Amino acid sequence: MAATPASRDRVVDAARALCILIVTLWHWTLSVTHRTADGSLTMPNPIHAVPGGWLATWVLQIMPVFFLVGGYANLVGWRRAQTRGTTAGRFVRDRLRRLLWPTAVWSLVWLAGELIAAALPGPHRWMWEWFPGYLTPLWFLGVYGLLIAAVPITASLHARYGAWVLVALVLLIALGSVAHRGAGLDWAGWATAALVWLFCHQLGYAWRGWELGRRSLAQRLAVAGAGLAALVALTVGAGYPPSMVSTVGTESNLFPTNAAIAALAVFQLGLLILVTPAAERLLRRPAVWKPVVALNVGALTIFLWHMTAYLVVLWVYEGLGGTLPAQPTAGWWAQRWLWLVAPSAVLAVLAALFVRAELAARRPRRGAGR
Repeated sequence: MAATPASRDRVVDAARALCILIVTLWHWTLSVTHRTADGSLTMPNPIHAVPGGWLATWVLQIMPVFFLVGGYANLVGWRRAQTRGTTAGRFVRDRLRRLLWPTAVWSLVWLAGELIAAALPGPHRWMWEWFPGYLTPLWFLGVYGLLIAAVPITASLHARYGAWVLVALVLLIALGSVAHRGAGLDWAGWATAALVWLFCHQLGYAWRGWELGRRSLAQRLAVAGAGLAALVALTVGAGYPPSMVSTVGTESNLFPTNAAIAALAVFQLGLLILVTPAAERLLRRPAVWKPVVALNVGALTIFLWHMTAYLVVLWVYEGLGGTLPAQPTAGWWAQRWLWLVAPSAVLAVLAALFVRAELAARRPRRGAGR
């Protein structure tokens, strides 16, 4: 902790840790996980049952921040690679290794389990057939991997054209939105989704490259205000759902990802840079900084294995005679402590076992500077 360089942006590390924490706790405690008629597991959230609950999703839908932090970190890494003379190919391979090694370990463990289950007597259903929600969070890894591969190009565009890249992406997102929502072209919706996540990642470049956290209060307020205004305009004036997470009975802003998530990214970036001065002072305290460091050490491990921990507790809970309510009843709310404590204990064991893969993937390879 004392060896943390003075130049390191602790707010970015704290934002990454917060993302991991919110995603994990959301899936564990704010999923109304229950069995369907065919015995499958589904995990809607209770936002539809909480008056005004959609407003919380403007902060708790944290996926845009993942990409903001990723863009920031990738720009730092790319600039460092250029300084050291590292080739673009080496940079991309090293970055992808950090992502793919822990994911490969997770995949192999689950594949082995699936194959053993398939070999046992009786009918077998694959994970994606009976609990697709388990795999849903992993879409992030595929999208982020593609963005890493594009860093040499996107970072160069940022360096050369700056804000014009963001303007071009906003225009393309607007065109794609019109084609999807206006003309009913499904392919345009998915093309727009790719542009939105590229926009979020590019915003991370702006965060780092323009040192937005160091700007005047008026400028930081302007960023947050622009994002908020765009969110209000899209949800109130353009008919986009007000909830930023998939909600029972409504259209989703996330699948496919649309312009509302792009606006949310600007708003959340504004919130991050608004709190930067105060957060930097707070994060200088060892009692605050140490948990941030701990979460960052195994961030990907936690992301990969938190649903496994949740599933283990689900199996034990049902095995002991517990039933999973299909609605967020008073009894369901009263049990939220259990779905925080029990999966945390299981995840601690899994993280201790598998964090080594993440740490090994981060070690620099011999000749990485050539």
